Amino acid sequence: MSDRSTSHLLRTNMANGDPERGAKRQQQGGYFSPPYYVEPQETLWTSWLVPMIVVANVAMFIVVMIVNNCPKNNLGFDGRCVARFLGRLSFEPLRENPLFGPSSSTLEKLGALEWNKVVHEHQGWRLISCIWLHAGVIHLLANMLSLVFIGIRLEQQFGFVRVGAIYLLSGFGGSILSCLFLRSSISVGASGALFGLLGAMLSELFTNWTIYTNKAAAVLTLVIIIVINLAVGILPHVDNFAHIGGFCTGFFLGFVLLLRPQFGWMESQNLPPQARAKSKHSILQYVFCAVALVLLIAGITAGLVLLFRGDNPNNHCSWCHYLSCVPTSRWNCNSN
Repeated sequence: MSDRSTSHLLRTNMANGDPERGAKRQQQGGYFSPPYYVEPQETLWTSWLVPMIVVANVAMFIVVMIVNNCPKNNLGFDGRCVARFLGRLSFEPLRENPLFGPSSSTLEKLGALEWNKVVHEHQGWRLISCIWLHAGVIHLLANMLSLVFIGIRLEQQFGFVRVGAIYLLSGFGGSILSCLFLRSSISVGASGALFGLLGAMLSELFTNWTIYTNKAAAVLTLVIIIVINLAVGILPHVDNFAHIGGFCTGFFLGFVLLLRPQFGWMESQNLPPQARAKSKHSILQYVFCAVALVLLIAGITAGLVLLFRGDNPNNHCSWCHYLSCVPTSRWNCNSN
């Protein structure tokens, strides 16, 4: 079982990358700087999609555990169900699933990503369904906490449509890359979608460069967070291909969906109409958007073609498997 878990993602509020240039709001006698530029007349979106995604993932996990029904179906496996007082919601023995969750067979039956079923049994829907499944309580908590820290802020700033599109498309992109490279195990989890949100945050910083003040600090903070989480992906049973695929998809989508007006244009809104000469977006923003859109479409199309043709990229890239697991004296990567 390849576990798409993320580590403790993004507990920073990007304070060092505050793009608001001196414009501060007064609140209860004090002042604070929001993490992104907010025009005086602009109000933040109400975040409802991200909480709904969290609720949906928790509900799906409960359904999976009901279907799993360890006390009835765990026959002959070495070990007893964990937390048997939960009845049919009790967990598989820790020797089978140390994350406090269902069996691999239950996850596979309910939509886990598995190469043979996607390619040879034409179950392409698994590229989406696996995003909503989790291997255990620990896996679920890690991903949902990360989603809350990352997603709510993005949804408040950019709205549910754009954030929802990035989340779903990044999860889809992560599933494609995972299915291309992992042939001998199943994969579940929302980590590809979460890494897509991280990638979108990075490209948003680049494409909206003019509204940030401490640019180097903002880039460095975000890059460190991304590198740490990708480094965790080289551990066994963690599907780093889903992380990488989701990150790249979200990175390109950020250039397309998360454009902000130039700071000069926002300043000019306070001037008389005849004095407004600044364009809302720069030529560079449009170039980034066009290039990213082309690369995104080309990448997803190529990935789907290779996947459903049954091509194995591992035959053409002898080192690519190290991106998901690096063997050491303490563990091997045979199960990845």
